[in-house]
Amino acid sequence: MAGGKLSARQKMINLMYLVFIAMMAMNMSKEVLSAFGLMEAKFSASNAVADEKNEALLADLSTKAEEKPAEFRVPANKATLVSAASDKFYKYIETLKQDLLREGGYSIDPETGELPFEAMDKTDILDEMWFTGDRYTKKGQEVVARIQAYKDEIKEILGNDVKYQKALERFDERFSLDKVENKKIGKEIDWLNYHFQGFPAIASYTKLTAMQNDVMVTEANLFNLFLGNSLDEAVSLKKYQAIVLADKSAFFAGEKFQGRVVLGKYANVTPTKLTVQGNEINVSEVLDSTGAAKLDFNVGNVGEHQIDGKFTFLEDGKPLEIPIVGNYVVVPRPNSATISADKMNVVYRGVANPMTISFAGVPDNKVSASGPGLSRVGGQGKYVVNAGAGKEMTINVTATLDDGSRVSDSKTFRIKDIPAPTGKIAGQIGVVKLPKRNVEIGTVGAELRDFVFDLPIQVTSFKIKVPGQPTINVAGTKMNSQAKSAIQKARRGDNITIFDINAKIQGNSKYRLQNVSPVIVEVTSN
Repeated sequence: MAGGKLSARQKMINLMYLVFIAMMAMNMSKEVLSAFGLMEAKFSASNAVADEKNEALLADLSTKAEEKPAEFRVPANKATLVSAASDKFYKYIETLKQDLLREGGYSIDPETGELPFEAMDKTDILDEMWFTGDRYTKKGQEVVARIQAYKDEIKEILGNDVKYQKALERFDERFSLDKVENKKIGKEIDWLNYHFQGFPAIASYTKLTAMQNDVMVTEANLFNLFLGNSLDEAVSLKKYQAIVLADKSAFFAGEKFQGRVVLGKYANVTPTKLTVQGNEINVSEVLDSTGAAKLDFNVGNVGEHQIDGKFTFLEDGKPLEIPIVGNYVVVPRPNSATISADKMNVVYRGVANPMTISFAGVPDNKVSASGPGLSRVGGQGKYVVNAGAGKEMTINVTATLDDGSRVSDSKTFRIKDIPAPTGKIAGQIGVVKLPKRNVEIGTVGAELRDFVFDLPIQVTSFKIKVPGQPTINVAGTKMNSQAKSAIQKARRGDNITIFDINAKIQGNSKYRLQNVSPVIVEVTSN
């Protein structure tokens, strides 16, 4: 393909070949980028699960510290410190991920919750943020320093206790900042360069999520170490009580109660018998892998109800009964929606009227509302209405209940225009008394007095009439030279009238305000 003179046809063939190779490389690149994206998604899901498990381990240590402080107080304190240090470092890594997305112009798809994997092929984002030549930028130095600070903090928490040495070795290896051999160039390079310089954005983002996973693994390993190396986990069941965990605190009449019954933190102890509401339940059918027993029974009539029953366990060869005590509230099925204007019982043209729309007992994601000019603005049940023509508008609300049935309601609102603004000069309205000089330099304005919305009103022009002088048109809010000349000819006691004040709402010039009321100024001095 190189050397010698080539015909036009051969040059074209060579060019097509190069394009073909480039297209193959692009396709392969997209596959690799997608693979990184899938890895990132798995790491994120793993982190969410690990976070819940670590919180449970930390709570377990806290409980044991209260029951047997001599054995568990110190490990529990260490666990709390490890949790705080890890949480701080985890959040710092999250800021690096957000910086990467922001600088690259990437965003998570609100519908799928996924990153644009195949589009995240830029390699210069972190290169510019963290590296400059063969050195680190201030941000790059900060990244390495924060990793080292996290390592130092964990090591200080664990101290020199020999039983923690192996855990510390694994931790140090997991967050090693040692130089790494780059086989392509045949020499060792700095850790940050090896892992992040020259990589596509999705690869770097995935590596940061993987580092967050390392933080979660560190927490889990240390928490389990604190639990396992401190004391045997054999604790008498007599110190615990059965707890009813309902899926929700209130139920509609006719629904089935859904929830779980667990025995504190030791619900994985299999009971020999379970009785609820006077009925014996087959343990093998309702017990899950965590030791929680699932409940399923009719909730009864509207009102508060008690759950009575008992767990039976075998301890020291004898049956041990632990009572189940709980309660739940049954509420009537909703037949009307709650629709309220946040400002008043009417809506106004020319403004975005905020509204809160909900259905009693129904979560916001199962409530839908519709009406002319109505749109959701985010937040729990938050909407705005931009009213159009007419004197009334109706908002319709539909809710989907847990059993799949639908209920509807509606409400009608009056539509009103924004009231007429009040004219003012020098901050005063109506009939005012001012010296001529104050009138000359005064600013003509308008405001909506006692209106429920704080709307910025901008005066665009007005007219001024001085006794004995012709009416003068003025553009803007300040007196022009003609107006000032006429004002100078006014005498004490004369009434200067400022009228035909034209004004508009800032940011909404399409809405036509009603006529602004005039201002009458009585001249108090020459």
